[in-house]
Amino acid sequence: MNYLLSGLELEQVFDSLPALCLVLDPAFKIVAQNQAHAQATMTRPENTLGRLLFEVFPDNPNDSGADGLSGLRASLTRVMKTREADIMPVFKYAIQRRHSDGTFEERYWRVTNTPVIGPDGFVKLIINVAEDVTALVHPA
Repeated sequence: MNYLLSGLELEQVFDSLPALCLVLDPAFKIVAQNQAHAQATMTRPENTLGRLLFEVFPDNPNDSGADGLSGLRASLTRVMKTREADIMPVFKYAIQRRHSDGTFEERYWRVTNTPVIGPDGFVKLIINVAEDVTALVHPA
């Protein structure tokens, strides 16, 4: 059975995925964010879409050892160069509590960056899937 989804149906499927998903362009701008990702990162798509990933999710400025940003940038660059998925090791990357006091909350993530290859053979988009594994790193 072949069933083609309309654009609206694809958008609804993407937004309903339980996985935390972003879609990035080759310049690492956010072109899509699903609701699970927005909820987990305390952001809103209307405030993230069209902005650079590293602008929306900066390293914690109060943590001199924060290096999540550089690891993420390196992974995305590998995806662009190799045109293959890159699975990052678990890493610390704090997120800003935007809906409350603006402080940063320590989190640990497992992230996979997967390229979407265009007809010309180059990376057209990158699917960024994150899993918050903080509870596994620091059990309650």
